[in-house]
Amino acid sequence: MKRFSGRLLKQVWAISIFMLVSVIAMCAQDMTHHHMTTDPTMSMPDEAITQDWAKERLAKSPRHREWVKVKNGNREVNSFIVYPETNKKATAIVVIHEIFGMTDWVQQLTDELAEAGYIAIAPDLLSGTGPNGGGTAAIAATGSNAVGQAIRALPPDQIAGDLNAVADYVSRVPGANGKVAVGGFCWGGTTTFFFATRRSTLKAAFVFYGTAPANNAQGQPYAIDKDALAKIGAPVYGFYGENDMRVDATLPPTVDAMKELKKPYDPVTYAGAGHGFMRAGEPNNPPPTAAPAGSDEATMKKAADAMTSYQANRKARDDAWVRLKAILAKL
Repeated sequence: MKRFSGRLLKQVWAISIFMLVSVIAMCAQDMTHHHMTTDPTMSMPDEAITQDWAKERLAKSPRHREWVKVKNGNREVNSFIVYPETNKKATAIVVIHEIFGMTDWVQQLTDELAEAGYIAIAPDLLSGTGPNGGGTAAIAATGSNAVGQAIRALPPDQIAGDLNAVADYVSRVPGANGKVAVGGFCWGGTTTFFFATRRSTLKAAFVFYGTAPANNAQGQPYAIDKDALAKIGAPVYGFYGENDMRVDATLPPTVDAMKELKKPYDPVTYAGAGHGFMRAGEPNNPPPTAAPAGSDEATMKKAADAMTSYQANRKARDDAWVRLKAILAKL
């Protein structure tokens, strides 16, 4: 009887372990597919929404900035706009936020674009979807993963409608020359590529570590949506990190598809940089701390690796910023 019970127990354990491994594998597969499609970040720490270093830089800006409500049918899209100090009419750029929503860093970046001479506007695409009609801040207060979940639930047509309304608005503000470009980061980079298929009059689309529109049926291989790409009317400029294989793996088929469709696409991959290098390499973002004296080898290596990554992201950010401004100046 004991021998039978032991054997039965081993069989139960074996079946349980097999089922657990199978579930983990299926979840990993689904996560990979989901990442390819919508480029989400699964963890939403509070510091992703609030960055004191970005807030402090913005507070010192001499440029005029304000929040405006842009109408899209029955929706009001709360948008942060910053004006350059210039005596000439300026090109406008729509800034599409990351999976973290409307953060302090997005507002700082919008101000930096205005500092470079452009009217920059960043819509909170979560406007009206939070408690009491709020946006990112209201949703973030409900839970650490709430913002990412809310963004992934946004209907594509609503996103396109909001962005078109914001682009129309900013093209007509005082001081605008009517030209509108778009740039986005992470989820916003993927959304930038998508928006370029919905607004053919854009002057340029700047995709930062985002993916092209794809036809991704559940469990099927990644496949570029050529019908969507065929509608693009603006040149697309890509900014990618070398250590971001999840996104980088989509580049060869994107290059091939854009070439086949004769659509201008200029992707650049920055050495040693990871996903999110524009935020991670921001000069105001404090560098990682060094390992305390007397730390063990593992701690020392971890600190050294963190510094190496920071430096690579910093260089990538600086190089990408120079490239972005050079392209904008030619529009």
